[in-house]
Amino acid sequence: MSQVVVTGSQGFIAQVLIRRLLRDGLGGEPVDRITAVDLAFEAGADEDARLHRVAGSVHDPAVQSEALKSVPDLVFHLSSVPGGAAERDPDLGRKVNLDATLSLLDNCRALPRPPRFIYASSVAVYGEHLPAQMTEDTPAAPALTYGAHKLACEVLIADASRRGWVNGCSLRLPGVVARPGQGDGLMSSFMSQLFWRLARGEAITLPVSPKATCWWMSVGTCVDNLMHIATMDSRSWNAQRSYQMPVLHLSIEEVVAALSKRLGRSVADLVHYQPNPLIERLFGSSPPLLAPLAASIGLRHDGDISRLTVRAMSHE
Repeated sequence: MSQVVVTGSQGFIAQVLIRRLLRDGLGGEPVDRITAVDLAFEAGADEDARLHRVAGSVHDPAVQSEALKSVPDLVFHLSSVPGGAAERDPDLGRKVNLDATLSLLDNCRALPRPPRFIYASSVAVYGEHLPAQMTEDTPAAPALTYGAHKLACEVLIADASRRGWVNGCSLRLPGVVARPGQGDGLMSSFMSQLFWRLARGEAITLPVSPKATCWWMSVGTCVDNLMHIATMDSRSWNAQRSYQMPVLHLSIEEVVAALSKRLGRSVADLVHYQPNPLIERLFGSSPPLLAPLAASIGLRHDGDISRLTVRAMSHE
């Protein structure tokens, strides 16, 4: 898979993915070219001869045409408007999260060969009314437009795969940490901010309670899973061509305790709580999640809380 396209390439996960692809290749083979697509790129960014940047909205037909000009073997479709931002601007959310995906699949249909198409879906497809024990058979019931669009795109990708336009698979991502910055528009951004604020010795007020339970994954493990699914035999995939990534199920206070151990000092007194009922329901009331089917095809979580904290703060 020498020709790769990555949409949303300036995003947190995509940046780690691109660095890994340039450094390690994919499936034991080097990557010849990565076409990175995003709204804009920083001036003076480090250049690699294999990296081709396409600036503009993924919803723009001209941008998609330029992105697919290389006739990619593989597309990582990571571009999205986050949940909070999509709620505030549903028209923008639809254009980027739904319409752009549909048109990208249509444009892949016109390529001389169907690319492998790996889509970053989300646990937002499940909504807020979750059973005491989650399994891979738990029905999706989105509580946000963002989740509804993610679920719709999963179905569209499976249908496009049935028709032979792409060879696609969707992975439902949990809270991936530790994203730098404020995470504007991302309702679960508090999960990443917890790491960096405490590492800097800064106080943080969380929109959930100390007993709140979340699904956690380091960015390194998330990228491991994306690269694994991109290279495995697609005949092993389920009929839905969609998988829930295995996750660690941890409370906020457990993560704070692990960070205290990792940082070598107590940081619990820096954490304050001001629960937001919506965020607590959507992101702080996650039950245990069993994903044996995903594990059977090689998808993994971080293993334990200690490894989560190490990988989350290393960005690799």
